Amino acid sequence: MDVGIVGLAQSGKTTVFNAVTRGKAQTGYGGNQEPNMAVVKVPDARLDTLSALYKPKKHSPAEIRYVDFPAAGAAFGRGEGPGAAFLGQLRTVDALIHVVRAFDDPAVPHPEGSVNPARDVAAMDLELAFADLALIERRLERLAAELRSQKAGERAAGEREQALLTRLKDALEQETPIRALDLSEDEERTIAGYRFLTQKPLLLVFNIGDDQLAERERLEADWRQQFAAPRTDVAALSGKLEMELLDLSEEEAAEYRRELGLEEETGLDRAIRLSYALLGLISFFTAGPDECRAWTVQKGATAPQAAGKIHSDLERGFIRAEVIRYEDLIAAGSEAEAKKRGVMRTEGKAYVVQDGDVLHILFNV
Repeated sequence: MDVGIVGLAQSGKTTVFNAVTRGKAQTGYGGNQEPNMAVVKVPDARLDTLSALYKPKKHSPAEIRYVDFPAAGAAFGRGEGPGAAFLGQLRTVDALIHVVRAFDDPAVPHPEGSVNPARDVAAMDLELAFADLALIERRLERLAAELRSQKAGERAAGEREQALLTRLKDALEQETPIRALDLSEDEERTIAGYRFLTQKPLLLVFNIGDDQLAERERLEADWRQQFAAPRTDVAALSGKLEMELLDLSEEEAAEYRRELGLEEETGLDRAIRLSYALLGLISFFTAGPDECRAWTVQKGATAPQAAGKIHSDLERGFIRAEVIRYEDLIAAGSEAEAKKRGVMRTEGKAYVVQDGDVLHILFNV
């Protein structure tokens, strides 16, 4: 899974990137510099327990790649955003994190002269909508030319796409992102190749100051209510504090969080949990003496689709899957005991994988 991090200048975007990736990227960068990238291991206590049970040669958590895009300049939100190259890269990610400045620091002046999270959210939304509108308008122009040159019986598919794109264009002009529209599966497939920016799940991360930590939960609840929308979620954290905690041991950091009245969940853990929820992702496991590994699939994926995550041959030649719930396996203490207890079962192609399933795929190619 690739998650893109965006934000206006002086939002603390790269500080948050460093906090969630344990990185050391230079802060305060923008312009035409290349995005910062970091791959992080998804923490999962279940995988740790499975590895303790199997003692495998290899322990392989799922991974997320975070891509920190250069900060937008002062013209951002006025139709003068990032160049085509960055927009093209941004379209390849699976979800977006928009870091919104909520802290006040005279030493770091806001480009607009004041701290106003609602204004900054609107500016980013507007810029992403401009990018999608430009793409739609170019495609509609080409479609119109193609339809004029086609015979009446050949126009059906093009006319359907034209009608759908016109609907999306109207919605964007009314400041409604594509993610908020009720699209059918066929419509989703029709526009999948465009990878519209306002269609991607969005996590708004409000970057607060140390003086706001005591009221973090209230602020987060207020922002969640204010910006409630489909496939959108809100989190409030202090990027500066999260970065400082990286210099402490896990025990010291946990103790410091307790002293501040914060939950023990780190910024990284929280960003991953909310990203998974937004994208509708779940984890399943494969386990054995060679490797214990976590895999990520869309909620609702069937056993063959999950097998395809492991290797395309497994999906193509899928016969059946042996399935044990993680909790049942741990309670049994071994696969042999799980079989004796009857908690290992055989499932076919129609089985919908559940979060925490431990799978053994049987296939023939």
